[in-house]
Amino acid sequence: MSNTLELPENVATFTSVNRSWNGAHVELHEYTCTGRIQFPVERPHELTWLCAQFEEIGRDCLQARLAPNKPNPLAYKPRSLYIAPADMPLWAHSDDTSYLKCATINFDASELQERLEISRALALADSPRFRFSDDRLWTLIRLLVDAIGDADPSAQLYGDSLTAAIAAKLFERPRQAKGSEQKLSAIQLRDAMSYLEANLPARVELATLAELAGLSQSHYSRAFKASTGLAPYRWQLQSRVERAKHLLLNTNNGLQDVAEATGFADAVHFGRTFRKLTGATPAAWRTDMLT
Repeated sequence: MSNTLELPENVATFTSVNRSWNGAHVELHEYTCTGRIQFPVERPHELTWLCAQFEEIGRDCLQARLAPNKPNPLAYKPRSLYIAPADMPLWAHSDDTSYLKCATINFDASELQERLEISRALALADSPRFRFSDDRLWTLIRLLVDAIGDADPSAQLYGDSLTAAIAAKLFERPRQAKGSEQKLSAIQLRDAMSYLEANLPARVELATLAELAGLSQSHYSRAFKASTGLAPYRWQLQSRVERAKHLLLNTNNGLQDVAEATGFADAVHFGRTFRKLTGATPAAWRTDMLT
């Protein structure tokens, strides 16, 4: 469904933004409604559908149905999640919801598992599940959706890492106990550092880093963090800030020039990120360091 198509009955407005990571198509939808709604959910039927509900206003909660006249028998739960395997028809229904904000992720389950090198031994996404709860999975989806409009280069690694974590929740065996994560070897870590440094401040895909190390993306993310204390996207972001510090101290470049040289959209975005990581604005940090 898009803004250019005719809206279903009693759907007053509909907006959607989207982005893809790791072959998974992520969408954030917002609806306002004026009465009872019921319409088929438009989605690529060859793809698995994962939905997370973020916000609802109304006396009756929106529900996914397998058929128009087949109510969902499960009671409403806050932070509800839904999974519908490929080729399963879906309907949206509510007797009285005035506003809904939700996210959907459409993906080819086999392709995603192959891309992330995840075993098919467990396959949560192979069976339909409606109105189930998983706080970690819901939070990962929320973080991913929040990154849809982020043009910062580090958002690529961030989104790749989140989709890998979501896929791990859907497909992988339970993780090892905290503190037992395997680290990257010295060579793997050196290769990662060299590649990230050489490509600063450009976008880097997690798949590229994982391929260099010969690991799956989900394994690589855990091993990288175990080795450095930082997620790959956070390491890249921090390295860009370190490069910005060098430019602030060793050139007379203005903040806009430093921002552009380190991959930030503008001086405002640069200043906000710099302050978040250092506790000071770029101008104040420069003045303090040079006096």
